Amino acid sequence: MKLPIGEIQIKEGRREVNVEHVVELSESIQELGLLNPLTVDKDYTLIAGLHRLEAVKRLGWLEVEVTVSSLEGLKAELAEIDENIIRSDLSALEYGEILLRRKEIYEMLHPETKHGGDRKSEEIKRTKCPFDSVKSFVDDTAEKLKVDPRTVRRQIQTAKNLTPEAKEIIRDSDTKITKKAALKLSRLEPEQQMEAAKMLADGEIRSVDEYHKAAGKASDLPVTAPAAELPVVENPPQEPKPQKEFDEAQGAPAPALPFSLESKPFATFRESIADLKNPDKDCSCTPDIFLAEFTGFIRKFLREIEWYATPHYAAVYPELSRQQLDYLRQQAGSLCDAAQNLIERIERKESL
Repeated sequence: MKLPIGEIQIKEGRREVNVEHVVELSESIQELGLLNPLTVDKDYTLIAGLHRLEAVKRLGWLEVEVTVSSLEGLKAELAEIDENIIRSDLSALEYGEILLRRKEIYEMLHPETKHGGDRKSEEIKRTKCPFDSVKSFVDDTAEKLKVDPRTVRRQIQTAKNLTPEAKEIIRDSDTKITKKAALKLSRLEPEQQMEAAKMLADGEIRSVDEYHKAAGKASDLPVTAPAAELPVVENPPQEPKPQKEFDEAQGAPAPALPFSLESKPFATFRESIADLKNPDKDCSCTPDIFLAEFTGFIRKFLREIEWYATPHYAAVYPELSRQQLDYLRQQAGSLCDAAQNLIERIERKESL
């Protein structure tokens, strides 16, 4: 049906329109017509199509084709989110937060898709469950966005773990913070998130990896800063056990570190970063530096692998097939094979 444009209501709190997108749309509509009607509710409040509405206003239209939807409440908000989420101009922060809200609404509408719900209760197992055809939030969102489900999981985790202070810094920054950078920020401790986010916003570092390199100089290795760069040691999603505690948990005493490096303390991370960027710095490798960097790599791996033991991933353990478990075993074996191959090359004093 066609509706006078003046009767369409705009709900407060909607995102501001992207003027460039409106101009592009108006040109397309002028040439091809309005291919997709706007969506409004029974009170003529806009659910989806804000940019199309602004585009036809720009063309001077007095009425526009609409679809009156019976969606109410949460369903209407979900439809509005789906309209906005496909836009390419969302910032990393906006993208994560809108996905988080979509997850909240989707699981309220489909509680059977939540982990820990009663979907697999004994009563439901004994009957044919009408909800079995309902996709999980991740699968449904990934299908709509045409992305890998892992991308959705990462963005949700980013939105959950970023502190309000870090989000405020990112939101107020003129510097574009990518989704990858936001993910790495979210894995830092809260006080580190603030510091790294501010340095990114101020242009003092170009990536979170630069912050990690500076932080690595104050890591749990017995050195504050070597002459060459220390390994990038990222903080894990959950607080890891100290190396000594980890070794003791495996039934072995923590070995003494067979290397030492010249200390070069810095008062601030900014001084560390300035040192990293020094083009005249001696970056040649030595046995001690080799062992320090290899130790950092191993510690990083031990910390990172804990990520896959968090409830977010552990929830899918029961769903893995035997074939998938065999595949995981093969992947783990390839890591051991690669490490053994490196040791054999070192023993033969053979370069890779």
